[in-house]
Amino acid sequence: MPGRTVSQNWRYNPTIDAPAKYRRACTYDTFIPDRLADLSLTLEGVVAGVVSDAEAEIRALNDSASPALAPLARLLLRTESIASSKIEGIQTGLRELARAEAKVEAGGKPSRTALEVLANIDAMELAMREAVVAQRFGVAEIIAIHHRLMARAPNAASIAGKIRTSQNWIGGNDYNPYGADFVPPPTEEVSGLLDDLCDAINSDLLPPLVQAGLVHAQFETIHPFADGNGRAGRALIHVVLKRRKVAPAYVPPISVVLAAQRDRYIAGLARFRGDGVVAWIEQFAAAARTAASLASVYVRKVLELTSTWRAKLAAAAAPPRSDAAAWALIDALPAHPVITATTAAAAAERSKPQIYEALEQLESAGVLVPVSRAQRNRSWEAAGLIDLLEGLEAGELPQPERSSERVQ
Repeated sequence: MPGRTVSQNWRYNPTIDAPAKYRRACTYDTFIPDRLADLSLTLEGVVAGVVSDAEAEIRALNDSASPALAPLARLLLRTESIASSKIEGIQTGLRELARAEAKVEAGGKPSRTALEVLANIDAMELAMREAVVAQRFGVAEIIAIHHRLMARAPNAASIAGKIRTSQNWIGGNDYNPYGADFVPPPTEEVSGLLDDLCDAINSDLLPPLVQAGLVHAQFETIHPFADGNGRAGRALIHVVLKRRKVAPAYVPPISVVLAAQRDRYIAGLARFRGDGVVAWIEQFAAAARTAASLASVYVRKVLELTSTWRAKLAAAAAPPRSDAAAWALIDALPAHPVITATTAAAAAERSKPQIYEALEQLESAGVLVPVSRAQRNRSWEAAGLIDLLEGLEAGELPQPERSSERVQ
């Protein structure tokens, strides 16, 4: 991304608790990118082809969508959120997270790591539900996403939804930006750059995937928050693809692919800040294409798994009536790998007595596996679902799909 480097002075600070060399004054360089409105972009045939193929894969994924398959959208969003957090070093397993979510629903307190990932899911859902339908997407929507993302952070009161008022940096040391890998724009540049970014989000002049890639990389370059920039910036990918209607139902979990190639992803963002804008777009589009292929496979696999659950329930000694709550609950399970009675009642829109009967029937049929035998705050795991999702979270294509020419 074209831009300019501006040298800045860091003042001597004798009061901080740091080794003497970090209290000294220093000089450092900040990077101020040109505005996206001023970007002149030409894609050569090969890159345009990768973009076109990726958008076709995403549209094909969405062609299978229907209101009845809405739980699968949340499944993909959950996988995206876990991978996005993983890129930032916030790691939790799918099973641990699903059980932590059930614990929160029952009034319990899971680990801080699980809470951070659950906050990422909340932020992604906000981006999908509210920011996408805003007549004009603005800085207020970015702030809302970030506030939801960081609401459970230990220092939430000072950083959640607050544009930074001091210089930040990536790499180097914790005390000053000397020797940092990258120093974002000074604070006085942030407001104008964010306004330009939002103008780019509201535009429809570029292909949607090109637009999403540019918006994400530019946001990471601006780095407008003290923390949580990576996860907030990846949420903007979803905002663009949903607003442009290339992914009205299912946004492929692009962060799964980026997390699997973390070093390459970071290097791509670094090239974007130089003369590698087109190379970044090609890399981003290829990741989106692979993610869409992965998502298509796993949507199909989950549908096969729900068919297996229905067969098990139908084969029970006393199968429930066709209008029983157990059948409705099977349809909702992909969105809730671990489920409680309260969540089940809301998801299936049935009364508590009907839900308790359904849970018992599904457990007897082997569709649900009890997480514990405690009488209070019970939860159940959907048999086989988390094992299946672990392959998606790891970015693995099942063997029959691995030979596809579209997958890189």
